[in-house]
Amino acid sequence: MTTPPVHLSTWPTPLDPAPRLAVALGLEPGDLWLKRDDLTSFAGGNKVRKLEHLVGEAEAAGATVLVTTGGVQSNHARMTAAAAAVRGLSSVLVLTGAADAARPGNLALEELFGARVVLVPPGEDAQARIAAVTVELRDAGEVPAVLPLGGSTPTGARGYLACAGELAEQAPDLDTVVVAVGSGGTMAGLVAGLGAERVLGVDTGAVPDPAERVTELATALGATVGGLRLRRDQVGEGYGALTEAGATAMRTAARTEGLVLEPVYTGKAMAGLTAAVADGSVRPGRRTVFLHSGGLPGLFGHPYAAELASRALGSA
Repeated sequence: MTTPPVHLSTWPTPLDPAPRLAVALGLEPGDLWLKRDDLTSFAGGNKVRKLEHLVGEAEAAGATVLVTTGGVQSNHARMTAAAAAVRGLSSVLVLTGAADAARPGNLALEELFGARVVLVPPGEDAQARIAAVTVELRDAGEVPAVLPLGGSTPTGARGYLACAGELAEQAPDLDTVVVAVGSGGTMAGLVAGLGAERVLGVDTGAVPDPAERVTELATALGATVGGLRLRRDQVGEGYGALTEAGATAMRTAARTEGLVLEPVYTGKAMAGLTAAVADGSVRPGRRTVFLHSGGLPGLFGHPYAAELASRALGSA
C-alpha cells in the first residue's frame, strides 16, 4: 500500500512562456515554456516534490529525525532540513566535501532551518558516517529515517510522476520537456508519466550510470522504458564544474527572461537544450518545456558567484 504524501508546497507550479529566450536559442517565440519548479517552497527547487512522498513514508514509520546526505552544497539536504522544520522533526545532514564560510550558499539556510550538519572530508566514507549517526540517534531515543542521495527512490520519483500529470494538463501539445539529470529521480518520474520519447535529460555528471538509474526508477513506477533521450555532452570536467556552455546559457537565460540558473544543474541543462536546438533534436514549431529545477542558493556557494561579482564591480 502506498503511503500518502505530506503537503509541503503549492501545486501546480506555473508554466510560463519564454519568447525572448526561445528566439535566442533558435526557436519560434511561442515554442519555449518554463515549468517553474524553482518557485516551490524552501527557496525553491525540484526536491520538494520528492520530499512530500519521502517524508510521508518516514512519518508513517514513526520517524522523529530525518538523516540525509549529499555534497556540501546539496539542494536536497537544504530542502530536507526545511521539510523537517515544517513537519516538527529534527534533521541531520551528512555532507561531503570542503566547506567555505565565504561561500555559504545552502549551508546558511541549513543553519536557519535548524539542521545539524556533519561534514565528511573528501575521501572519507560518507555511508559509514551515516551509519554511525543513526546508531547515535537511536541510542539517544530518536527514530531516524535515512533519506537517499537526491531523494531518488521509487517513492521520491512519484513526485515527478505527479509533475508529469501537471504538464499533461498545462501543455497537452508538449513535444519535449528538458530536464537536468542528477541522481535520476526527476527524469524517471517524467518518463513514467509522459513517455521516454517526450523527455530529454541532460546529464550533469552526478552519477556514473544515469541511464541505468533512470530506467530502474521509471520501471519501478510501472513504466516500460525504451530509447531514453539522454545527452551526456554537457558534463565537462565533472559534476559541479562550470562549463563554458553552461556559463553562456546562464547569461542568455538571465539577459532574455530574467531567469536565474545555476552552474551545477540548470545551467548545464539549458546548455543541453541549446545544443539540442543546434543539432535538430529539438525543432522549431513544436512545444518545448524547460523544467527549471531550482537550486539558486547553490549559486552563492559556487566559485562562479565570486567571479560574477568581480565582473560587476569591474564594470562599475
